[in-house]
Amino acid sequence: MSLNARIGRIESLLERAEPPAVELAQALLDLYGEGLTRIMAAADDDLAARLAADDVVAHLLLLHDLHPIDVRTRVEDALRGTGAEVVAVEGDLVRLRLPDDGSSADAVRRAVRDAAPEVEQVEIVGPASGVGAGRWTT
Repeated sequence: MSLNARIGRIESLLERAEPPAVELAQALLDLYGEGLTRIMAAADDDLAARLAADDVVAHLLLLHDLHPIDVRTRVEDALRGTGAEVVAVEGDLVRLRLPDDGSSADAVRRAVRDAAPEVEQVEIVGPASGVGAGRWTT
């Protein structure tokens, strides 16, 4: 089962769970978060980067606000080779500029969301040339 499918399943179960089960899940989440905090505190930069490179571990680090790589860097890495430019990262908003080459805004948005799931809004500003410039927000 994929990571996204697992996360969806957990969210679905929690939505239907009785309060004691939700409390149990929160207590486990808190305990695991404390464990991850201690692991990351003991890890050197190389180990932290290797841990963050694993999709499942990266998700857990994000969940507990422990990811060692900042949002902007993760987004820029995900967009490398696309020609898209990160204009701004402001809280849960990432503003991008697409090149004037017909790049797919949907593909760029997916890349941002995959790299930084905590981003809730991706705003696309038209091409740098200004031709056809516009704003599209998800």
